[in-house]
Amino acid sequence: MVSPVHVRSAMAGVEPRSAAHSLLLELASTLVGRPALTHDDSGRPHISGLAVSISYSRHRVAVAASHEGPVGIDLEEVQPRDFRPLADRWFTQRELEWMGQQPDQPIAFLRLWTAKEAVGKALGLGLRQSGLRREMPLDGGPVPSAPGLSVTRLLWVGGVLAVAAPNGATVDQGVPPSVTDS
Repeated sequence: MVSPVHVRSAMAGVEPRSAAHSLLLELASTLVGRPALTHDDSGRPHISGLAVSISYSRHRVAVAASHEGPVGIDLEEVQPRDFRPLADRWFTQRELEWMGQQPDQPIAFLRLWTAKEAVGKALGLGLRQSGLRREMPLDGGPVPSAPGLSVTRLLWVGGVLAVAAPNGATVDQGVPPSVTDS
């Protein structure tokens, strides 16, 4: 059985990156004893004993952690934007057709875009190297071009959040049990 992916989100405050780091450490402290947050040369966060990912926008932060990886998370706020040039450049024909059939195209765009970013983070290669053109499952689930990974999409008022994790992993948005130091 694949271990669950624990997800938390919160308001960003005045320093979203700092808020995301604090939220990640808070979550990690419930999963491992005395977590220490470091970053690799590309800026990717690391906590020993966990697969982790962070995302932040102007108003929200989201973090994911699991004892098994890879894990990626991305969130985007709904706001007016010209999404069509990005979709035309990075989406497959199938994704463009699906998006065009949706009653709320900005939300449909964000569902695909956050999935692409979450998968890119999970693969650890950066967005361009991991392929923004990588086709995403339209309703979540296994990613055909990234064997072993699945996407779970979570909606919240004002935004879209996607989590990429190993196939079979559940996404837990609740409060995990505390870990005691031994």
